[in-house]
Amino acid sequence: MRWRPNSTVATVIERNGRFLLVEEQSNGDTVINQPAGHLESGETLAQAAVREVMEETGWDVELEAYLGLYIYVAPNNQTTYHRHCFIGKAIKQHNDATLDDGIIGPVWLTLEELINTGMARSPLVVQCITDYLDNQRYPLDIIHEHTVND
Repeated sequence: MRWRPNSTVATVIERNGRFLLVEEQSNGDTVINQPAGHLESGETLAQAAVREVMEETGWDVELEAYLGLYIYVAPNNQTTYHRHCFIGKAIKQHNDATLDDGIIGPVWLTLEELINTGMARSPLVVQCITDYLDNQRYPLDIIHEHTVND
């Protein structure tokens, strides 16, 4: 059988020193993550990132940059994740949005508050924010996605 990593997206969104994060249930625990999820068939990484932010927080987001590719092997099941992380700007909140199953709701936290909770879903949650604060960013056109229509 051929090994296949899971392609996921996440978005770092900062406003006034606080980051838009998601409190969610994972394997029976409450954890905190960036708005994140799996790439779906037929969508680009950028489209997936925008969709996941809406589905998990109720916020429209405008992507501004690509933060990087983060590779993580989950210790509980040895699944490998290739996490494409973006930097986005919160545009508009939809208070009546229906959030994905397992999502408790969005929270705005500083990096220090996130670390102090001890609830980061994986080390990547803190690493992505740290990289963002270190001014790591790449233009969105660094990603080249060939589609059937190209």
